[in-house]
Amino acid sequence: MHIRFPYGDGAVEANLEWGRCLDVLDVAPTPALPDSAAALREGLKSPHGLSSPLLEHVRPGQRVLIIVSDSFRRTCVDQLLPTLLDALGERGVRDAGIRFLVATGIHRPPAGDELRMLLGEQTYQRFKNQVACHDPHDAARMTYAGTTSRGTRVMVNTAALEADHVLVTGAVVLHYFGGFGGGRKSILPGISSVEAISENHSLNLDPKSGELNPDVRIGHLDGNPVAEDMLEAGRMIKTAGIVNTVLNRDGAIAGVFVGELDAAHRKAAAFALRMFGVRIGEKADLVIASAGPPKNYVQAHKALFNAYQAVKPNGRIVLAARCEEGLGGEQFEKWLRLGSREAVIEGLRRRSEINGQTALSTIQKAPITWFVTDLAPQNVALLRARKAESLQDALERAREELATAGVPAPTCYVMPSASYTVPFADDLPEIT
Repeated sequence: MHIRFPYGDGAVEANLEWGRCLDVLDVAPTPALPDSAAALREGLKSPHGLSSPLLEHVRPGQRVLIIVSDSFRRTCVDQLLPTLLDALGERGVRDAGIRFLVATGIHRPPAGDELRMLLGEQTYQRFKNQVACHDPHDAARMTYAGTTSRGTRVMVNTAALEADHVLVTGAVVLHYFGGFGGGRKSILPGISSVEAISENHSLNLDPKSGELNPDVRIGHLDGNPVAEDMLEAGRMIKTAGIVNTVLNRDGAIAGVFVGELDAAHRKAAAFALRMFGVRIGEKADLVIASAGPPKNYVQAHKALFNAYQAVKPNGRIVLAARCEEGLGGEQFEKWLRLGSREAVIEGLRRRSEINGQTALSTIQKAPITWFVTDLAPQNVALLRARKAESLQDALERAREELATAGVPAPTCYVMPSASYTVPFADDLPEIT
C-alpha cells in the first residue's frame, strides 16, 4: 500500500508492505452545494427553529453585529457574506450600522492577510474599518451577561450586547469536548472573557474524582455539561440567529444551516456527524494519520485525538503534522512543562483553560506517537512524543516497537483527514 499525505506545499510518502490494513477512514464523500448563496437565501426565508424569516424583526437604522470565526477555522462563510449583506440591505440596514467581530476565543487575532481571507475581498474592502478582533483578556471591553445554572459567570464582548441584532456565523465539525464546533461555541468561548472560558472548560473534569468527566464526549450535545453550559451562555445574547456551514472533505460548502441558535446548530451537527463520523468494528494496532493544514500543534491535536479513538491501548500512532507555527504558544507550553498528568489535573482544578485540557490529552496520547513534523526535536519531546525523519522512517520505527511488544503482523487504519474524521467504536451518537 502506498501512502501519500499532503504536507505544506508538497507531500510525505511511504510504502506499507507489511501488516493488514483494516480500512481507510476518511470523511464521507459529499457533493458541494451547486449554489450556496441560493441555499442561504432559502434558509433566511425558512430558518430552522423559527416561525418567520430570520431577518423579519430587523428594522431600518438598527445596528447589526456579525460574528465570524478566526483564521484557525475554515468556514467558507466569506462566500456567503455578500448575500447576507444584501439581505440586510433589503431590510433597510445601512453599511454604517453593520459591524464584524472576529470570535478568537483564546487564539491569536488574524495576522497579515488572514482577515481579508476570512471576510472575502469584496466584504473586506467594504467593511475593513468596521471589524474588531475579540480579546478575551480585555476586561474593559467586556460586559456581564448572566450566570449559567452551572455557575459560569458569562462576560462577553460588549459589542454583542450593544447591537440590536447579532448574527453568528461559523462552521460545524465534531469537537473533542464541546461536542461540535459552530453554533453556541461562537459565543462561549468565541467572544467571552478568559475567566468565563476557564469556568466553562473546568466542566471537563469530573467533580468527584481526579479524572476527566466521562459525560464530556466528542459528538455529544445532550448530557455533555460543557456543551450545555455553552448553550446557556449563547442564549444570553440577542442572537437573530446563526448561519453555519458544513464543509466537505475538499473544503467546499456541502450544507448551509440557518436559524435559531440551537435548532439550526443541531441540524448542522447531524449532517456533520454523517460526514465526519465513522463506525469501526475493531481498533487497530497502528493508526497512520495526517493532520492536514493546521498551523500549530494545538490545532493538530484534533488529529491525534481522533487517531487515538481507533488505536488499541498498547498500539502506535504515526502522525504527519507539519505545525509550521510551532506548538501553539507559551501558555500551552507552560502546561506541558508541569511534567505529569497529575500536575496538569491539579492545575486545571485551580484554573481550567483549553491549553491545559489539550496538554492533558496530549500527555495521554503522544507517548505512543511517532511524529513527522517541522517541530523542533525539543518541542516534540515536550509533547512526550518521538520525531521521525520521514513517514517511511516513522512506519518502520512503529513496526519495530510493535514487533518487540509481540505484534509482528499489526493491523492498521489509514486516516488521510484525521483532523476531521472521528472513529466511533460504538454506534454514532444521535442528534435530535
